[in-house]
Amino acid sequence: MRLTRVAKAFDDPNYIFELKHDGFRGLAYIDAGECKLISRNLNRFKSFESLKKSLDKLPVLNAILDGEIVCLDSNGVSQFNELFSRRGAPVFYAFDLLWLDGLDLRGLPLIERKQRLREMIKRCECARLIYAQHIETRGIVFFEEICARDLEGIVCKRKRSIYKSNGTGWLKVKNPKYSQAEGRHDLFKKRMTQ
Repeated sequence: MRLTRVAKAFDDPNYIFELKHDGFRGLAYIDAGECKLISRNLNRFKSFESLKKSLDKLPVLNAILDGEIVCLDSNGVSQFNELFSRRGAPVFYAFDLLWLDGLDLRGLPLIERKQRLREMIKRCECARLIYAQHIETRGIVFFEEICARDLEGIVCKRKRSIYKSNGTGWLKVKNPKYSQAEGRHDLFKKRMTQ
């Protein structure tokens, strides 16, 4: 599911709202005790070995999770530079469960997929796998709090939506004053020239 940027936050009882962590969007494919991390552009992440090894051990036959690879500080705030430079210990911040133990869950409403995801993560007890909590209806107040804490933004999702790999049903609202965004373009440019 692709994210479409919208100008401002909103309230809607048909939506859930999640924190938008600052990291690399990816899918975790777990099958027969092996995890592959795939980018949103379908490239395989060649780094993050320690994270893959932690996810290898999940007690599932197979699973596909959608989420964000992030490095968190002691306050649980994502630190993009730590992730980008591969200095921190990455975790997988999971916000959707597409497949579990042979069952394709993409046709279920998002709110049901998230419930199954929460139960799976609770059972697994893996410190490197974090469930993306959400709030319902109140996107405006949530976004104001995110901005006050200097976080990246929020993601808005219809709670009854199904998962379409080419879908554009998720919306993002970015904090215009997010401090970690400063110099981001230069960071990527520098990496490309090295």
